[in-house]
Amino acid sequence: MKQVVDWVKAHPRLSAWVVLGLGMNAIVAYEARTVGLLAGQWVALIVATTLVAGLCVWIIGWEDDGEEAGSSPASSAPADSGKEKAAAKPEEPKK
Repeated sequence: MKQVVDWVKAHPRLSAWVVLGLGMNAIVAYEARTVGLLAGQWVALIVATTLVAGLCVWIIGWEDDGEEAGSSPASSAPADSGKEKAAAKPEEPKK
């Protein structure tokens, strides 16, 4: 059991992919059980669902990558200059 826990700690994204993939495939299999899919269709559905789970984990991991590098998306954006702020300000109507 300790080996499993150590592996999960060493590979958090892969373990998240496995857990999310199993959960998503369980839900899809439960909902599609009465549809009458052929064997090849079941395989395609399970593969596609597993790939979507991996994509979800990968996208969620983007946020972790920014935090590990010590920069957030807001801090990496260029600072606005006063000219840009003045140009973006709408003009007041003349009376």
